[in-house]
Amino acid sequence: MGPGPGPGGPGARFKEAPEVKNRKETVRRLWQYLKHERLRLIVAVVLIIGTSALGLVGPLLMGRAIDDYIIPGDMNGLARLMLIMLAVYLGNSLLMWLQALIMSQVAQRTVHLLRTDIFAKLQRLPLRFFDTRPHGDTMSRVTNDVETISQILTEGASQIVSSVLTGVGVIVLMLILEPTLAVISIGSLVILSLVVNRYIGPRTRVGFREQQKHLGTLNGLIEETISGQRTVMAYNQENDRIEQFLEQNETLRQHSVRAQTFAGVVGPIMNFVNNFSIAMVAGAGGWLVVDGRTTVGVVATFLSYTRQLSQPVNQISQMYNQLQSALAGAERIFEILDEPDEIDAASHEIGHQAITRGEVEFRDVSFSYDGVTPILKHVSLHAEPGSVTALVGPTGAGKTTIINLITRFYEIDSGHILIDGTDLKDINKVELRRQLGIVLQDGFLFAGTVMENIRYGRLDASDEDVIEAAKMAQADDFISHLPDGYDTELTERGGNVSQGQRQLITIARALLANPRILILDEATSNVDTRTERYIQEGMTRLMQGRTSFVIAHRLSTIRGADQILVINQGEVIERGTHTELLEQGGFYARLSGSQSGGGDEEILRAEEEEELRAMARAQAQQ
Repeated sequence: MGPGPGPGGPGARFKEAPEVKNRKETVRRLWQYLKHERLRLIVAVVLIIGTSALGLVGPLLMGRAIDDYIIPGDMNGLARLMLIMLAVYLGNSLLMWLQALIMSQVAQRTVHLLRTDIFAKLQRLPLRFFDTRPHGDTMSRVTNDVETISQILTEGASQIVSSVLTGVGVIVLMLILEPTLAVISIGSLVILSLVVNRYIGPRTRVGFREQQKHLGTLNGLIEETISGQRTVMAYNQENDRIEQFLEQNETLRQHSVRAQTFAGVVGPIMNFVNNFSIAMVAGAGGWLVVDGRTTVGVVATFLSYTRQLSQPVNQISQMYNQLQSALAGAERIFEILDEPDEIDAASHEIGHQAITRGEVEFRDVSFSYDGVTPILKHVSLHAEPGSVTALVGPTGAGKTTIINLITRFYEIDSGHILIDGTDLKDINKVELRRQLGIVLQDGFLFAGTVMENIRYGRLDASDEDVIEAAKMAQADDFISHLPDGYDTELTERGGNVSQGQRQLITIARALLANPRILILDEATSNVDTRTERYIQEGMTRLMQGRTSFVIAHRLSTIRGADQILVINQGEVIERGTHTELLEQGGFYARLSGSQSGGGDEEILRAEEEEELRAMARAQAQQ
């Protein structure tokens, strides 16, 4: 085990325990998970009592062997007692193994249930929760905090109980056998241990706290640099990053040396404390033997008990902070479990019956993400079944927010949203989202095959359905040229395909879902103009008979929309068709004019000519 504040390392003993706000309530709730393992816990406790008892019997048998058989020279009796001692120590080892096995089962079954509950809870939480919480903190609760509980259940809980039982048993037997030696052994060990913890412990805690703090800073710098490596290289900031790393690394080294120096002193001092106690017992015991007040066997028993007594003291001090960390972790987990679920309608049937045509209406809708700053202000709109509604406007105007409200990712502050005449809040979200096809600006792909990622839109779709959807999205051509075609494994977030290809796959996914309402939030923003034109052909077929909402910065992609809503500062300031809005000469007309320099047709023609030239150059090279 390398040095450091990890479990079992020098720092584990003195690592500062997190503060637990409500210890009793946390323990009670944790017991709700543990009580399912009640029978195993009872068996484990019985085994712990057995191991502690057998551990106490061993030194007694050793003392009896000295007094009753070794000194008198009874070798036959000694042989019989040796067999008994062998059976005791073998039994002790067997019970310890069984105890560890059962506690491991208890721990893993408990954290399995806890981990399942918290992950299922995350699926029920509203998006607002994830918007206001650092993702790293949430992941830490699901992984690190659960693992801390697992460790304390696997090792710490049984070790604490065993240490307490062993310590109490040793003290009782010492007082029974020889009170004078008991006072000397217990007194010297406790006093010196308190001195160590009083003067060295606080300094070690401070040292490891600073070490962990600067280790976190260094890890943050490394993570940030790796994530932004492209930007670092683009601006030639490699040397600057190296200097920052060297500075943080040196600071960490200094604090680590300080922490490890104090932690390294603990072991030798505790060894001195143990040896000093043994020396005190041996000296006092020898004097009592010479004086005829005790026997050599009793002194030998005390020497063994003195060594045993030091172990529970050290183990309990080690386990205390781990126990506190586990309770703090459990409290953090319960904070997530106590978060209110996403608001939903009660009946699944309402959603199925409500969405049959795809008519969408906003009636005086207002919304804010934080409950203070308004994002949408009294927005009203009406989309006929099968119509195409385009949303345009500057960044931050509220276009994506309208989409988020249709999908009911957030709850509105006031007003009403209706689909086919039914208020959105009365439609079950599962059924609502089954009728929605969504392509977001930042298309997300999961680790898995291309086929699996497209099938995510409808899990019961056949391979033929998936391929047909890809063809409609103009994705079949590039997928067929991948190393394994539709069986090509995508890395996390689709890192091994281009940004435009990722978007085409997500468009195919939406096509496969065959929704009544289609939502395209900058769906073609990451695709070049030529590819965008092909996609529009597939989109035209897709949008036939479906209510569609399209957000686009390129106005050329929405000229054929049935209605265009111009959003600015959370309000609908203009509405109409492309031609009508141009005739009004307002915001939309100015926006269209700013984008039409050179003409879209001229841009397309130039791109086609450049592509032909590139093909000619490639043929010439061949």
